[in-house]
Amino acid sequence: MAEMKILTKYIDDPRSNELEFYESVHGYDGMKKALQLKPEEIVDIVKKSGLRGRGGAGFPTGMKWSFIPKDIPKPKYIICNADEGEPGTFKDRKLIEKLPHQIIEGMVIGARAIGANKGFFYIRGEFNKGIDSMQKAIDEAYAKGYLGKDIQGSGFDFDLVLYAGAGAYICGEETALINSLEGRRGHPRLKPPFPAVSGLYRCPTVVNNVETFSTVPHILDKGADWYSKIGTEKSPGTRLFSVSGHVKRPGVYEIVLGTPLMELINDLCGGMLDDVPLKAVIPGGSSVPILTAEECKTANMDFESMAAHKTMLGSGAVIVIGEGTDLVETTYRFARFYAHESCGQCTPCREGTHWVRDLLHKIREGEGTSEDLELILSLSRNMEGGTTICPLSDACVGAVRPTIQKFRHEFEAKLKDRAKAPSPVASGV
Repeated sequence: MAEMKILTKYIDDPRSNELEFYESVHGYDGMKKALQLKPEEIVDIVKKSGLRGRGGAGFPTGMKWSFIPKDIPKPKYIICNADEGEPGTFKDRKLIEKLPHQIIEGMVIGARAIGANKGFFYIRGEFNKGIDSMQKAIDEAYAKGYLGKDIQGSGFDFDLVLYAGAGAYICGEETALINSLEGRRGHPRLKPPFPAVSGLYRCPTVVNNVETFSTVPHILDKGADWYSKIGTEKSPGTRLFSVSGHVKRPGVYEIVLGTPLMELINDLCGGMLDDVPLKAVIPGGSSVPILTAEECKTANMDFESMAAHKTMLGSGAVIVIGEGTDLVETTYRFARFYAHESCGQCTPCREGTHWVRDLLHKIREGEGTSEDLELILSLSRNMEGGTTICPLSDACVGAVRPTIQKFRHEFEAKLKDRAKAPSPVASGV
């Protein structure tokens, strides 16, 4: 079976969010080992493990930590990005609510590795249950000496602050999150400089997401070699996927990276709901290109396989779509989301997302023309590839253009002048 529970082994225990229970299952053992090591030794262990960030880009975690300047008089900060806002994604929320001490332990290890004495847990404002769970765990950790001054007699100090954001999707981008923490509008910053050099309060800063920090304690406790042998050579370890849509058993699954996508759907999720045929899968949240049913047969759940299929693991949201689903309606809803969530700072995103939404609305209502469909594709080319400060504009393109390209007949069927609609070959799609 592809399922391998490392992060989620105890997630179903009713006491999983309590400190006493977490300690009974070797919780904070990884932190205790880390406190006996030099910061550079911790970074090396995480590097050797091959852990890649679980927030979407898949950047090597240890390498990211190594970018923090070592000899600098400024304070250093570490931030956990718990602003999980990608449509279809709900894996981090489960970790926050059920295993908050695992996240705290990972943050302490990360702070030790980069020399940070203060950290922030930036959580999505709508996660009321998660906020309560996390704050209770922080209070317990302070009372037990896992946070605060001279942690476990090691001489290392680390304070952790919980900060609830206002629920803006854009604040999932790390520099927008940093601006929000500083009390500014959640607008992404131009890079360079990158946060590792000039982040929170213009000081060196590391930002990782919930699942990344949750993985770190297990690597420190059991070793880099143990972790690197799980999964594939370039995508080691396990990863959490939140599966939704037309499957019999939706939910959060922790699987070995490299597992075939169809094994996840058919074996773990019980197959298609009502046994309808599979039509398509969005493998990593609404912002990544869709896969057809035929492409799903050869797709594996790892970074390299997804890249070969010209899509991504993204935020780990697997949206399964059965036959009979109106993909024009689905695509319109995604476009409406991105138009609403654009911060408006960059013209291609501010204007492009709204144009795409409005044009899809016309097509959805049966009022669109073949020119409108071509205009969406033309707009997409102007919205991607570094034309904006952050990737939100690219995310809208990823949610729209591949679906039009692969399921163009569904869009053409709704056009007023569908008899005039050019073929995919004629239009260059």
